[in-house]
Amino acid sequence: MASNYYKFAVHPVTMEILNEHINNILKQLPPDVVMVAVTKTRPVDVLKQAYDLGLRDFGENRVQEMLEKQPILPADIRWHLIGHLQTNKVKFIAPFVHLIHSVDSLKLLEEINRQAARQNRTIDCLLQIYIATEESKFGLDQSEAEALLESEVYKTMTNIRICGLMGMATFTDDVSLVRREFAGLKSMFETIKQKYFRQSEYFNIISMGMSGDYLTAIEEGSTMVRIGTALFGER
Repeated sequence: MASNYYKFAVHPVTMEILNEHINNILKQLPPDVVMVAVTKTRPVDVLKQAYDLGLRDFGENRVQEMLEKQPILPADIRWHLIGHLQTNKVKFIAPFVHLIHSVDSLKLLEEINRQAARQNRTIDCLLQIYIATEESKFGLDQSEAEALLESEVYKTMTNIRICGLMGMATFTDDVSLVRREFAGLKSMFETIKQKYFRQSEYFNIISMGMSGDYLTAIEEGSTMVRIGTALFGER
């Protein structure tokens, strides 16, 4: 599965600058908020620098890129698949992926469960919720998420865990709109937790907030932020 992602990393960041960015962001994060470094299109040497500076949670949008990077980087990295995932690609990441953020259908969840069983492991997942005003092909609304959780097929799955929700806010300068979208996701998280996961301590992740809006997301209850540009600079 060849890739040409290296050509996109046209703004290299020095280790000194990267260290400064990491420290500045971590100072702003509460202790219970996890930062996932979004490493898509970034070359392996930059990821190695981030690792050497203490980061362990790396997020990739594309399976192909993750597969090229994972074998040549330290084994204790926690790999997050944060982009749209096709069912025919699940088998490639099933042996090692830490968390899949982008479960947007029962069909995809079925395949994750199937491939996790083949690897004799349980894969943690988030339901991707559509919260933006922009048109999008991916993401569930609340009724669809609840229908998935109430389905008989879901109830038979033993090799996946739904650990929370993920959402992406509208790309806009309207902070009040973004805040409302994040607040809506937090409210949906609380509703779903009470209805389906009241006794499940592992259902504790609200993955929302990126480089441009992570502080607002944290104010609205995010427990996991996905940071790329603010760490590594513009592509």
